[in-house]
Amino acid sequence: MSNPVFGDAVIRDPVGLHARPAIKMTKLAKRFDAAVSIAAGSEGPWVNAASLVKVMGLKVRAGAALYFRGEGTDAEAAVAAMVDLVTRDFPDQPA
Repeated sequence: MSNPVFGDAVIRDPVGLHARPAIKMTKLAKRFDAAVSIAAGSEGPWVNAASLVKVMGLKVRAGAALYFRGEGTDAEAAVAAMVDLVTRDFPDQPA
């Protein structure tokens, strides 16, 4: 297996990572073959980015960084897409 790919982005929504953006994030994670994990800190704990319950359980506040780790065939694309989603503040339309 290849080395993991990492990325991070800051949550800008004043409410933090709430239900609507968490749903967008989990749907995006499921589109990739790579195993995508997220964490509220660079050292973890890491949770499955495709699990809405686990993503919501992180309780990431506004201004906090969200960390991504991808492992597998399209890990680089998966992490880049997740970072882009957060950086663009979870838009309704894809880029």
